[in-house]
Amino acid sequence: MNRSEKQKRHFLFAGAEPSLPIVVESIGYNPTQETFDRAEGYPCFHWLQTTNGEGVIEVAGQKLALPVNTGILLFPHVKHYYAPSGEEQWSTVYITFEGPQAAAFVTLLGFRHSEWFRWEEGNELGAHLEGMLNAMQQAGDRSGLDASSGLYRFLILLKKHGQIRTGASLFQHMEKLNPLLQWLDRHYDDPALGLPEMAEHLGVSARYLNVLFRRAFGMTAYTYLIRLRLTKAKELISGPERLSITQIAQQVGYRDVSHFIAVFGKAEGMTPEQFRKLH
Repeated sequence: MNRSEKQKRHFLFAGAEPSLPIVVESIGYNPTQETFDRAEGYPCFHWLQTTNGEGVIEVAGQKLALPVNTGILLFPHVKHYYAPSGEEQWSTVYITFEGPQAAAFVTLLGFRHSEWFRWEEGNELGAHLEGMLNAMQQAGDRSGLDASSGLYRFLILLKKHGQIRTGASLFQHMEKLNPLLQWLDRHYDDPALGLPEMAEHLGVSARYLNVLFRRAFGMTAYTYLIRLRLTKAKELISGPERLSITQIAQQVGYRDVSHFIAVFGKAEGMTPEQFRKLH
């Protein structure tokens, strides 16, 4: 960034087009990044990238450096802490996003959990968010359509150019869970599925399974299953088939539609029908 761009910038898309499958919640540049300690994580997907200096982030039991040409994709509700490190001022760009298809799209790209990335100096990935910020500052984007388009491009660039740390897995306990996570993607619709079945599939005790999930996602295994079911439910609610809420409840593993509505309302702050009207 040149000298004229060193001021803090932040765009919040409270009025973004709700029918989009993926929407940007916020995007910004912070010349002096503050310390954040989020015991409950952030409610949206959150990308944080260093543009100057260096920071340190603690997530999933790991303490990771964030120098220039690195960034981290944080999944929703994952406990984390980050702060400046070293003597130089830590500057960052960030983007947060959500939407009924956000989790599905991120998973489709191969990102199954929070992950650290690096890229080569001068790669277009490193400059993309700054380019989005410059365009927004010049043209404005009340609907969030341009921001969503830029977000799609960014995620594709991350898939194409982002390199995770080689050698041993950065999040080894997450890798241990991958066979179970893939199995859950196929069997979340089974209403008989619970903690005992999950532990049996991975071949560990229920107690140790919860230890792994807390380290990887900051939540219990059963809470992860509930959130997976709700994510799938939101995809169906906003989909073109216009299934009834009862049908959707059954397809995501709930025998009782009233129970499904109660769980959905507690997590989303609205009923499934209200969510459908917004999307």
